[in-house]
Formats: sequence, C-alpha cells, structure tokens
Amino acid sequence: MADPRLRAALAAKQFVVAPGIFDMISARIADRMGFTALYATGYGTVASHLGIPDAGVATFTDMVGRMGRFAQGCSTPLIADADTGYGGLLNVRHTVRGYEAAGVTAVQLEDQEVPKKCGHTPGRRVIPAEEMALKIEVAVEARRSDDFLIIARTDARTSLGLDEAIRRGQLYRKAGADIVFIESPESEDEMRRIGDEIDAPLLANNVDGGGRTPILSRETLASLGYSIAIYPALGFLTMAAALERSYAHLLRQGDSNNLPEGVLYEFGKMNELMGFPEVWDFDRRWARPDAQRADG
Repeated sequence: MADPRLRAALAAKQFVVAPGIFDMISARIADRMGFTALYATGYGTVASHLGIPDAGVATFTDMVGRMGRFAQGCSTPLIADADTGYGGLLNVRHTVRGYEAAGVTAVQLEDQEVPKKCGHTPGRRVIPAEEMALKIEVAVEARRSDDFLIIARTDARTSLGLDEAIRRGQLYRKAGADIVFIESPESEDEMRRIGDEIDAPLLANNVDGGGRTPILSRETLASLGYSIAIYPALGFLTMAAALERSYAHLLRQGDSNNLPEGVLYEFGKMNELMGFPEVWDFDRRWARPDAQRADG
C-alpha cells in the first residue's frame, strides 16, 4: 500500500528532502534518520544490483523486486524510479500496478525513447509529448489508490530547450501527474521560470559530483516553487569514495590497521542496523536447555 504521508506532506506545503538509496544498507541507514521520503535511484540500483550502466538494459522484473524490497524494509515513504514504464501503454499499466503492489508510494516515469539513458548524461532523446501524456493518463487510471503518486519527468530540456520542457511539464500536469520533474535545468533562472510557469508540485534533481543543475538550498528551492529535492547520487558516490580509500589502503599497507578516520562504520553498529539483536533475542528465547548448558 502507498503511504499517505507523502501526499499529506505535499498538501501541507512541507518541503521534502529525499536521499538516494541504492541497496538495503543505504536504505536502512536513511530510513532511521527521519526523512519525509526516500528516493530509490535507478542509476545506483542498477549499478549495485547488476553492475552495469543505467542505460535502459534493466527490465521491470529486475527493478520491481528491488524496489519492493526497499519499500518493505523501510518505514519511510519510497519514491521509485521506473524509467519509461518499461515500454508502451500496456507496460506502463503493468509497471504502475506492480510498483504499487510492491509498496512503493510514488513512481517516476520519464518521456525518453527506449532504451533510455541516465539523466544529466548526453544523447537523451524524447518521445512525442502527446505520447507521454497518454502514458501519464494510463498510469493515473492504473493506480488503485490516490496516495500512490505519479511523477512525470521530461528530459526535453537538454535536447529541445527549456520552452519545450516547460510545455511538456504543463501538458503532463493536465494529463494527471501529481508531481512534475523537469530534468536538467542549467541555472537558477531556468528553475525560477519552471516554478513560475508550471502549476504543480515540482521535483528538483540534485546530482552531486557533476550534474547539470545547480544544487540549491531547500529554502531557495522552496522560494522558486519546488516541493521535493532528491539527492540520488549522494549515497553511492560516498560509498564508492570510502571503498576506494579503504581498498587502496589495504593494497598499499597489506592490512587494515590505521585506516583513515571516519572511513569505517563500526561493526557493532552494523550488527544493530541489520537486526542481529532481534535474532540473538529470538535464539535466547527458543534455545534448547541442552544448548544453553553447552553455551554455559
């Protein structure tokens, strides 16, 4: 079931900051921190699950299981990347129903051609706006609950310009999208225009480490008319940097002593994060008397 708290937060004009999660360790850490929503990044999920680029190779089957595991393993509402809906109109209906049944709260659909490419990368091409509007209409009809939110993303800015991206955002809102996502605006002024000209909750994609869009404070984004800020790459880029430092240290030194401060997560904290205390409590409660004597 979709979580009604995200819709309620948007209705209350609460600005939503959503960190990117990409595996169950990142999901569990983010889930404990008090965010209003989490964002299941397609790039990071495909990279961690399949070890390949987010270039339209991953299928609905690859992704819905992962997204469902994130949703079931977290108590925070989950926003999930669903690429193009994995095909045509019938695929979109199947995707929406599958993601909703898996426990996702909001699904992001984009207007790229198949196979899609990751946002903020070159070579993205979009389908006709009217074709995407039909996909949004199908998605809205397919959902079982109004608490399951439809996010319409357009990648038209990079290839067709800002005017066309805004036109598409307006069209997708009229088609029933709950949230509009104009991918890759290239300045604060462009973001201001988007906020002025699209009457809908807006999503800002903050890509750390080299995205096209400036990363602005939540106060600035709210003043420009945005409602949600996602940080899809923050988690996996942080993880990759820490792993590279740790593994290089091991290769260079031959052991893991004297690692740089702050690189390691404490083993005891990891046990707690993964739920081992509950397992140990279960074992104690159900241990056989002979096993208890052996342990003693």
